[in-house]
Amino acid sequence: RFLIFASFFSVFLFMILFGINSQREASGEGEANYVGVDMCKGCHEGYYDSYASSIHAKKAIPGSPANKNVCESCHGAGSSHVDKGGGKGTGIFAFGKNIDPKDKASKCLSCHEESKNLAFWSMSKHKSAAVSCDNCHSIHAGGDKKSLKAAQSILCLGCHRDIKAQTNKQSHHPIKEGKVSCSDCHDPHGEFGTKMVKANTVNELCYKCHADKRGPYMFEHPPVEENCLTCHTAHGSNHNKLLTKKQPQLCEACHDW
Repeated sequence: RFLIFASFFSVFLFMILFGINSQREASGEGEANYVGVDMCKGCHEGYYDSYASSIHAKKAIPGSPANKNVCESCHGAGSSHVDKGGGKGTGIFAFGKNIDPKDKASKCLSCHEESKNLAFWSMSKHKSAAVSCDNCHSIHAGGDKKSLKAAQSILCLGCHRDIKAQTNKQSHHPIKEGKVSCSDCHDPHGEFGTKMVKANTVNELCYKCHADKRGPYMFEHPPVEENCLTCHTAHGSNHNKLLTKKQPQLCEACHDW
């Protein structure tokens, strides 16, 4: 019985090791060696030029890919990719649409995990919704220091279509006008507050801009102290001053005489 058990265990262990090795070969890991940036540039000159103009190419930033293995810092050692004649995802890690978002995020987090901006990423709604870093950020280039693929008013509203519809109503926060950005109120990388807002309560968030509404007042309207959203909507309304209903219907919703 011991010999039979040992035989089955040996076969099981061999299958596990063979599977791990196959995965490493498929992803370009394992015995692959670094080939250098000149080799990458020889075939991918366009990608290299866009990388060269990005923040990742700045050697003045400690820990940047420019101070490590350049392209291979993110894509992995490239010798297997070269030996197999190239091709997207062949013997190397590619940030494609069909790649698991967790795998893509892990590549970014290997450098950015200690960033204070990502302190709550593990509990964020975007992570749980399988949003990866490259959905919003460009690895090679970007229009600003955050390497966003587009302006926030375009980038965020591309997914949040219901909010886009609200911002087009006659009374709205000036998001599409560029005076207010989504990240002024929300943290896309996660927060403790609901809807990833940058405050413990809705009122505390609103008071950052509307300080004159904070009070205290001698005769304060209780709903104002409780929650601004009792009477107002945050993104857009067909009623003046972002009200949820037209007056006097709004008042009569509570004051039913």
